[in-house]
Amino acid sequence: MMTHQKRTLTARGVQAKVYYQHSYKYVWLWGSFSPITGHAFYWETPIVNNAIFESYLKELSQQNPREYKILVIDNAGFYACKNIEIPENIYLLNIPPYSPELNPAEKVWQWMKDRIAMKFFESIEDLQNRITETIQLMDAKIIKSITGYELYTKPFIEKIQI
Repeated sequence: MMTHQKRTLTARGVQAKVYYQHSYKYVWLWGSFSPITGHAFYWETPIVNNAIFESYLKELSQQNPREYKILVIDNAGFYACKNIEIPENIYLLNIPPYSPELNPAEKVWQWMKDRIAMKFFESIEDLQNRITETIQLMDAKIIKSITGYELYTKPFIEKIQI
């Protein structure tokens, strides 16, 4: 629940007063986003580990089960487990280390952080409510505008003819 601070604008000579919160309470938000259709799938968990990741994949695979899903993932430790069961309609595409710009979901997370930053939350529940409100703002059009850059959409549209 740490407040993410950004620059503030004030009159010359006036120091900005910004409330800052520094406590360690966590909630993890998982998400998968389609740059082509704008569909999104969210999942909130209190922890992150291999078992949670496997459960997330299972739940995601049941959303429109006839659709083949390609998930772009980074090198987080909980993705690296070789003993998890990956559903047949999901393919995990690993990106190189230190290259978050190759993952369209990172742009969605930044969009959300921009709407949550510089806020003071009394409790983790207040933060969760704000996250839920922010998610509800995102429709297919917004998701496509955030994630739908040519690097991802062009190969699928041309080769798979979506």
